[in-house]
Amino acid sequence: MARFVENDLPKAKLNASSLSKAILIFKYAGKNKWKFYVGLVFLLLTSITALAFPKFLGMLVDCVASKNLAMANKIALGLFGVLLLQSLFSFFRLSLFINFTENTLANIRFALYENLIKLPMSFYSQKRVGELNSRLSADISQLQDTLTSTIAEFLRQFILIIGGFIILATISPKLTLMMMSIVPIVAVAAVIFGRFIRKYGKKTQDKVAESQVVVEETLQGITNVKAFANEWYEIQRYKNKINEIVKIAIKGGQYRGFFASFIIICLFGAVVAVVWYGVTLTITGDMKNVGQLISFVLYSAFIGASFGGIAELYSQLQKAIGSTERIFELLEEKPEKISSKHQVVTEKIKGNVTFKNVAFSYPSRPEIQVLKDVNFTANFGQKVAIVGPSGAGKSTISSLLLRFYSIDGGQILIDDKNIYDYDLENLRGNMSIVPQDVILFGGTIRENIAYGKPDASEEEIFLAAKQANALDFVNGFPEKFETLVGERGIKLSGGQRQRIAIARALLKNPSILILDEATSSLDSESEKLVQEALETLMHGRTSIIIAHRLATIRSADAILVLNEGKIAEKGTHKELLEIENGIYKNLSNLQFSEY
Repeated sequence: MARFVENDLPKAKLNASSLSKAILIFKYAGKNKWKFYVGLVFLLLTSITALAFPKFLGMLVDCVASKNLAMANKIALGLFGVLLLQSLFSFFRLSLFINFTENTLANIRFALYENLIKLPMSFYSQKRVGELNSRLSADISQLQDTLTSTIAEFLRQFILIIGGFIILATISPKLTLMMMSIVPIVAVAAVIFGRFIRKYGKKTQDKVAESQVVVEETLQGITNVKAFANEWYEIQRYKNKINEIVKIAIKGGQYRGFFASFIIICLFGAVVAVVWYGVTLTITGDMKNVGQLISFVLYSAFIGASFGGIAELYSQLQKAIGSTERIFELLEEKPEKISSKHQVVTEKIKGNVTFKNVAFSYPSRPEIQVLKDVNFTANFGQKVAIVGPSGAGKSTISSLLLRFYSIDGGQILIDDKNIYDYDLENLRGNMSIVPQDVILFGGTIRENIAYGKPDASEEEIFLAAKQANALDFVNGFPEKFETLVGERGIKLSGGQRQRIAIARALLKNPSILILDEATSSLDSESEKLVQEALETLMHGRTSIIIAHRLATIRSADAILVLNEGKIAEKGTHKELLEIENGIYKNLSNLQFSEY
């Protein structure tokens, strides 16, 4: 199972191209752009007040030498004023950045979902939905952190470094040169060392996750473990993982010990060195007073901390740029021409379907031709069944009728009009599909039936459920139509889900009905009820029936036998049984002992 955490996000190089793409994110800010720019102003003011603090503190210390209490009181009040201003500026900065970020991300999330849901099936045939969802979650989360705090913090640290160095140079050029030769190097070394230690921490987390997988697999498959008497094997497997965790964690602990020693010796040693040299310069008269030394030490600490933080912030910005690029890759995918609002079918088709020399290969496997020169006609009101071995291309025909994919050659005509000349929503609005594996949405039975016609009345929903043989089991629930079906309809049986799908199709009242092995996975009792409902559903419309169980299609007006992408045989049930050594006859002999 793929795990996407912040540390797993790939980084992008910061260059003109990647930055220009990142800036595109601001077009989703809409009317909220001003909040970002005003936030930057407050960020600048926050940085200025932060730089003023050491200066005032140095002046306050100098009051000891001059013994000027009145001045000390004024400076102390000034310091409190600086802190008050800084807190106010920080409040407005954070509020504005968060407001800007949440509004912008809401627009991006909506644009992403809107585009994703409109993308063609060819896109989803090449992408794993779970991975796509996880990646979107991680990328949006990374952008949220970056827009809320990382950009602001990066700019703030940058201002503190530049401003700090300028102020240090005015206090003492000599001490500044000495500080520059020690503090930044130590700070950068601390960052590199810290990152190395975090990697060891991540390795430990990964090993813990692996051990949890062992526990999960063992407990889920406990029947097999017991049946094979393999408790000893699973215990040893888990023990091995635990030992690996201990080894890595101990090694990581040793490195953390080295890091603590490094901080004590190098970082605090650097502070001691700067203070010692500053005291020397103060004694020799190169620095005016102790207050300047105090200010210098504080500015040095600011710069050291900023150097330490800015490297990590730069890394976060790289990840955010990478996240932005991946988001825009999805936003730039070309969607199908579908409206965002429910549209009533404007052009009602009759339902005459014609395949003329149709050839097709899936985009993900262009070298394998799934359909080759397929020809057939299904007129209004007819039941045309398609049978054949697995992988022959039966379900592909339904996908092409729904225009999930574009054909490579030939023509598909509906009412003598090319399928690609129809408005896509109007075309699909005239069709319904009842698949083998019905997936319901996690709402109520009413909502799932009404999915075929969102503006349906109570009477229409009731009638559709009745015609689909679903009313009895629906009324058997205490909440009736308000019964929650659970995730993917898990609370309903296979037969119940099928009848909900049939009710949904009936409510839509399609001209063309596609049944994709709709009864193949049901028990005998459920199959009887579903088959009765299907007969009601098929009445008065063109039905394309993809079947595995031949018992369900004996009454079909025409049966097409698909083999290796071609229609090998066609005729009625009776006609096909008369073909000596025919594919259909052989399939029948396998399924029915009477033949």
